[in-house]
Amino acid sequence: ELTKACFSVVDIHALLFLSFKQDKHFLVAAADFLQGHKAAVNAKLAPNLFRVPGKERAVTHAMVVKSEEVQTPVETTWGAPLVWGDKTSSAWYRAKFAQKEIRTGLLVLVVGTYARFIRRFLSSAEVYFLPGKMVTYYILTDSPSFLDPPIELEPGRLLKVVPVAELPGWDRLFYRRMSLLADTIRNPVGEEVDYVFCADVDQEFVAPVEDEIFGDLVATLHPELYGMPRNAFPYETEEASSACVEEDEGDYYYTSEFYGGLVSEVYKLARACSFLILQDQANGVAARGLEESYLNRYLIDHRPSCVLSPEYSWWDSALAANVPVQRLVSLGRQYFPPTKWT
Repeated sequence: ELTKACFSVVDIHALLFLSFKQDKHFLVAAADFLQGHKAAVNAKLAPNLFRVPGKERAVTHAMVVKSEEVQTPVETTWGAPLVWGDKTSSAWYRAKFAQKEIRTGLLVLVVGTYARFIRRFLSSAEVYFLPGKMVTYYILTDSPSFLDPPIELEPGRLLKVVPVAELPGWDRLFYRRMSLLADTIRNPVGEEVDYVFCADVDQEFVAPVEDEIFGDLVATLHPELYGMPRNAFPYETEEASSACVEEDEGDYYYTSEFYGGLVSEVYKLARACSFLILQDQANGVAARGLEESYLNRYLIDHRPSCVLSPEYSWWDSALAANVPVQRLVSLGRQYFPPTKWT
């Protein structure tokens, strides 16, 4: 058994490389040890499973060890705020927007079996998402009955159901999701709110998400890739894909679980990603990260004006960043035990 007395982090780093071919379970034990030091291991010979609903895929990275200290820079390399909710800069943002009557939309696609998450998602949003602000929940769903009986909302909060056709199978949903978001943002969202945020429904707000998230174009850092080197990011590398990212491109890797901004900016994003996805579909191509690949391609070409830390998109994984506060937690993504590695 690995203990502090027997091995240093450097020792484990070397042993991982030498021992993995003989014993995958050794890798897991070492990773557990490093987790005790608030570090995470990501080995080239041990692919990390990035899970999207209905589809799992292996992504290999170079061997790296995340720092045991949580790094909390408050600015990106291009000068945009990098938001940690309890930082002084976030308090300044909250004060700046506190007196403004901002109308915000929270847009969620709820189809098929994902309807089982909607009540938990909405109940948690009522407590933690922009408390005291005017919020309209836009629920794109093929199962309106899951909202019966209606959830009791706080004053200034509204819920609007946008019916969509049934989209069985994750592959069909992938091709249509960005298009559905763009159409909904154009009408009715664009006429009713100032800002809109898109979120996966299989999540739960567990701590306050307040005015610090406002920005023209807002993206959220992927929790398993925060602090990793650029060559660890699972950008699309197939040149035939419209989502392809060259080796010298990209600053961060963003999650598709939570993003937003001004209605006009999010509409441009959704429309552009939809166009690229449908273009690839016509050519028989699909990016390996599905819509997340196209989202990252767009955000390389249109850098976000506000970047949210992994506090705003976190899930239980051996590779997830250690964050000061978990604010929005995924219930659909999880760490897969070694028996499921391939």
